[in-house]
Amino acid sequence: MEEQLTRKQIRFWSGAYFVIILAMIGGFVLATSQITYSWHWSVVPTYFVAHETVKVQAELEGTVDSIQSSGESSTITVKGEDGTFESYEVPSGGELLAGETDMVFPGDTLASYQEWRPGLLMLGMMVTIKVSLYAIVIGILLGIWGGIARISANPAARWLAYTYVELIRGTPLLVQIFIWYYIGSTLINQLFHKYIGFEIPALWYGVIALAMFTGAYVTEIVRSGIQSINHGQTEAARSLGMTHFQSLRYIIMPQAMRRILPPLAGQFISLIKDSSLLGIIAVRELTKATREAVTTSFASFELFFTCAALYLILTFTLSLCVQYLERRMGTS
Repeated sequence: MEEQLTRKQIRFWSGAYFVIILAMIGGFVLATSQITYSWHWSVVPTYFVAHETVKVQAELEGTVDSIQSSGESSTITVKGEDGTFESYEVPSGGELLAGETDMVFPGDTLASYQEWRPGLLMLGMMVTIKVSLYAIVIGILLGIWGGIARISANPAARWLAYTYVELIRGTPLLVQIFIWYYIGSTLINQLFHKYIGFEIPALWYGVIALAMFTGAYVTEIVRSGIQSINHGQTEAARSLGMTHFQSLRYIIMPQAMRRILPPLAGQFISLIKDSSLLGIIAVRELTKATREAVTTSFASFELFFTCAALYLILTFTLSLCVQYLERRMGTS
């Protein structure tokens, strides 16, 4: 039974909460004031959106044949020594650094212009969101299959699901990422390159590792959710002429989903944070992007605090979405 508090007690404990939070903030400010560190918060926005200089460089050796300007852009045409032509577009406002009849070589800068581009942190956060969404979708599919297989009467399906869960849960995620990247990618990419002509990027091996890891935990969550429904519900569905699959789809799973949403949310929040491990296989997710930004700016405190805040925004948003789904399913 939920404990009932008087208004006076509620006011007291609400005040205690704010006192604790203020004390923690004050302690942090006091601690940072005791160290010799120069704060540079002004560099943080440049790693979200940056006004960069873009250089238009020649790709062949030859001479500048013509420069044509219009209202929106300029077109530089270079004639190669073999008679071929290459055209380069320069937006309005750009600075032309080459003139007609000038000799140019590959790599020479023909023009430059300013352009707003997403910074390292923004690019890293986009990769983190992309990886997490893919891994969540695949993990859900694996978890639903595994959860149903774990309670199946088919011994092959049941033993396969059990072996999968125990193997994945019994080994560290970091080791699994290494296995997928160094062993799996070597074998698979060699076959793909030999017979198809392309290779799978490292990002997808990271997605697979995260999805397999998450799927094992989702399997147990789904299994426990299904088994928490009274067995009489299954018997009632079968007595109405439903097959085993129909009873799962229309009777058991809708009820089980209401119960497994909170642990699923916790698992998916952990997945978002675990995606930071993909930096070890050269995937530029949020944490790796932050480390790269620190090496160029030396603003380690500011950037890592910002990184933590971005992860908090992602996980808190996911938590709100799950709470919304819980309310919807609770009233449906």
